[in-house]
Amino acid sequence: MAQLAADRIQLFLNVDQSEAEFHSIAGGAAAVFSRRCPDKETPNEDAAAFVACESGSGVLAVADGFGGQPAGEQAARLALESLTESVKQALADGGTLRTGILDGFERANEAINAMGIGAATTMVAVEIDDGSVRPYHVGDSMALIVGQRGKMKMQTVSHSPVGYAVESGMLHENDALHHEDLHIVSNMLGSTEMRIEIGTPVRLRPWDTVLIASDGVFDNVPTLEVTELIRTGPLSKVAKVLAAECDQRMQNPSEGQASKPDDLTFILFRQRG
Repeated sequence: MAQLAADRIQLFLNVDQSEAEFHSIAGGAAAVFSRRCPDKETPNEDAAAFVACESGSGVLAVADGFGGQPAGEQAARLALESLTESVKQALADGGTLRTGILDGFERANEAINAMGIGAATTMVAVEIDDGSVRPYHVGDSMALIVGQRGKMKMQTVSHSPVGYAVESGMLHENDALHHEDLHIVSNMLGSTEMRIEIGTPVRLRPWDTVLIASDGVFDNVPTLEVTELIRTGPLSKVAKVLAAECDQRMQNPSEGQASKPDDLTFILFRQRG
């Protein structure tokens, strides 16, 4: 049974990092990076969090508050606070990480709806337990797992018209990054019709890389390029390269590249070899 490690809930709220922070969690290492959109003066509406457990399990999460809606930063904050508190409560009651995560999504949705101002956010979380990873998500913040040789072992589907079109094969991903409806999200925390998608557990192999991220990554860099950037090399280098590539696409795109300036948040995770 999982037990919460002392002082091992950490929230990254409205931060503007110049480089990733590294933390030991779930028998491995996580790199956490969150930065405000270039040239933006309002708060960073992305946020990240993790919960580390003494049993070697843990939860990683990213939320992306809707910039076009009121109080996006507050919605992302409420989402991650609700998630981490629910996981903490579930473990204290002898429950499972799964129970805590699902309760956290539900409580987050209730809290954001209770604001009564139309606030909304996406959220993606992964449960890491005994060497397996299971994703949970609402919206277009995504999770994926890449093998050292570049094999895609898991990828969530964005809850959006464009995301579903790519998944069905009706739209190529490179075309999707330039689509006029890329900004539309069809499932969110802050909606009475919110639904939680739960993925199948994936057993991690040595050197597999887990990535969860806001659309600041995936709306600028195609997934195949992301996998090449993160599949090999020390986690510190991978985090630096991924952040730099997203920044380059946002501020100085080459011809034909997608460019969507946005808040940027991601967590990378690898088990110890």
